[in-house]
Parts: sequence; C-alpha cells; structure tokens
Amino acid sequence: MQRMSDALSQERNVLGGPLQACSYDPLTGYFRDGCCSTYGQEHVGHLVCVKVTAEFLAFSLAHGNDLSTPRPEMRFKGLKPGDRWCLHVLRWIEAWEAGKAPAVVLEATHENVLQYAPLSALRRHALSADS
Repeated sequence: MQRMSDALSQERNVLGGPLQACSYDPLTGYFRDGCCSTYGQEHVGHLVCVKVTAEFLAFSLAHGNDLSTPRPEMRFKGLKPGDRWCLHVLRWIEAWEAGKAPAVVLEATHENVLQYAPLSALRRHALSADS
C-alpha cells in the first residue's frame, strides 16, 4: 500500500506542477492535511484553495454552507476573511457563476478542478501562492 506522503508527492496542481499546501492554520483539506489533495480517491471535491472574503462567507451562508461557525466535532474552527481553505469545487463554481468567487491559489488547487472549471476562469481569480 502506498504511503500518503508518497501519494501526495504525485498530486498535481492546475498549472501542472506539484500540489502545494493550502493552509495549516486553519488546517484545511478533506483529509485535514493542509492540502487540497485526493490521495487518489474518487469523490473528493475539496480541491480549490481559496482565500475567503467576508462577501464570499456571506454568500456561502446564504446558500446553506456556514463556513464561519466553529464545528469542533468536525475539527473546524470557523473561517474569517483572509483565511485560506480547500473549498469544494462545486461551491466555488456556484460562487463564480454568481460573481462572488473568492481568490484562488493556483499552485495549491488540485488539477481535478479542471474537469469542472476552465483554467481561464481560475486564472482570472488567481492569487499568488505567498499572498
């Protein structure tokens, strides 16, 4: 069986390079490893590394996804503007179509996102990896 660290080293971002970490504080990712990784598993959708804004958090809450309220049972301390987070790709598309998409860190966004959203749209919302 392949170790998780080996699997992560093989994952790629939307630019074709190695998948970079999104955030360790708050600790993000479907696997709470800091990365928008899949480890080769299907149906992992938390693939878009974003920097959330107050506008996006309000949009998400209004659409049934409260990302601000802490949920300790899910190891989730709640997001505040400026936090980075691995957002579900369909939530990002919903926000993008509504003109409320948060900025994307391309280097930390999983290549599988390209099955759902064009790179051109992601680039229009791009944030540098060190921002």
